[in-house]
Amino acid sequence: MKSLDWTEKYRPQTLSEIVGHNKAIGELQAWAQSWLHGIPKEKAVVLYGRAGIGKTTAAHALARDMGWEVIELNASDQRTADIIERVAGSASQMSTLDGSNVKRLVILDEADNIHGNADRGGEKAMVELIKKTSQPIILIANELYDMSAGLRGACKPIQFSAIMSRSMIPALKRIAEAEGITCGLGALEKLAENANGDLRSAINDLQAIAQGNSRLVPEDIITGERDTKENIFKVLVKIFKGKDIIEAHRATFNLDENPEDFIHWVDENLPLEYTKAEDLNEGYRYLERASLFLGRVGRRQNYNMWRYASVLMTAGMVVARTHHYTAFVKFQPPSLWRKLGQTKGMRNTRDSIAKKIGTHCHVSMSYTRSQLFPFFRTMVQDDGYAPAVAALLALEPEEIAFLTGSKSVTKKVQKIYDEAQSLIEKETGQEIELFGGFRAGGEMKESSEPAGEVPEDEPEIKKDVKPQSSLFDF
Repeated sequence: MKSLDWTEKYRPQTLSEIVGHNKAIGELQAWAQSWLHGIPKEKAVVLYGRAGIGKTTAAHALARDMGWEVIELNASDQRTADIIERVAGSASQMSTLDGSNVKRLVILDEADNIHGNADRGGEKAMVELIKKTSQPIILIANELYDMSAGLRGACKPIQFSAIMSRSMIPALKRIAEAEGITCGLGALEKLAENANGDLRSAINDLQAIAQGNSRLVPEDIITGERDTKENIFKVLVKIFKGKDIIEAHRATFNLDENPEDFIHWVDENLPLEYTKAEDLNEGYRYLERASLFLGRVGRRQNYNMWRYASVLMTAGMVVARTHHYTAFVKFQPPSLWRKLGQTKGMRNTRDSIAKKIGTHCHVSMSYTRSQLFPFFRTMVQDDGYAPAVAALLALEPEEIAFLTGSKSVTKKVQKIYDEAQSLIEKETGQEIELFGGFRAGGEMKESSEPAGEVPEDEPEIKKDVKPQSSLFDF
């Protein structure tokens, strides 16, 4: 049956057909070959990079090349601890139906997005699965640092970078020839440039433009340029290298970045470009004033002030420059964003703990973080209190590690967690026993005995017996 979607119709079936990822494919093949000699030290890999560049395609192509069966959990599936253990866990341990030594490749797509309520416990289950698996596992993610530290540490990272436009052209040409489409000089080049490293988007654009056409020329390529971070570098050149303040300001009009994000780009690259102290000082003076306007936007919700901030961080940079800088400077994305990405998992863990403490103590999360964290840190670092606190708040191992100051789940942290689970089970058992005893011996029932008299068959109540205190009472 003829496929209507060219991205599926012409999806590479082997690794040799994948373009633009020679280094990543080499690493992936080397990892797969290590499984031919038993169970390797690195049982799982995570393929990460922006959407549409071939990560999932590479995983399935590898399975075909190696003759492996595939078990896949994608974003449309729930990835709870139970489901991962039932589906992926079983697949990673069982042998094939015919008793052969064919491997099963477990593929988990969107591994950086399995920490929501629908996927509760999924990350922890994947870490445990990787530890005990006898089958290869591939995780796929857009953002490596959106995964938990534990899950990242259990996998070998393989990065898939954006595809160069010159690498896309042969693939687009093969598709056009297969569809009987003649392409004029420069048409496919323009399609590839507009895709900004996303081959899937380039193929979709080719299919859309080719509808009803048997010949394409550059004038037919009317898809708008995608606003990506690559365009930002062109804008930075006009700001830091140009002499026209109007052109520098207008360069940001079609940029898919608001001033509150763009100021981080200018701040990161200003000291790289302006090496003279007087230019650097003047540049930061304009940037400081731009930051003031952005702060007023946040406080007053008056977005008209964005225009003033935008002028200061673009035209202001041109005015601040008194020297002509000719040296090549490789502009860098904001390091703040990279740091935030790297600490996202830690901040999520912090907020999860704050929510649990705040709910128990009936205070806000902000008050918990600023006032109560030191108190609970002290208790968790005490061997006597730690299990009871962890049980009371139902803390996960990663949360216990955060409160103890440990960078990972150590043996001590795991011991606290296990003792907390034992306390929870013991407390639950006592509650069930107490409730059952109440139902058996103290159930309310009708009696013909006069009021104020105790029936002879009722047990005598001992007044000096104190109720058993809860394990969670402090």
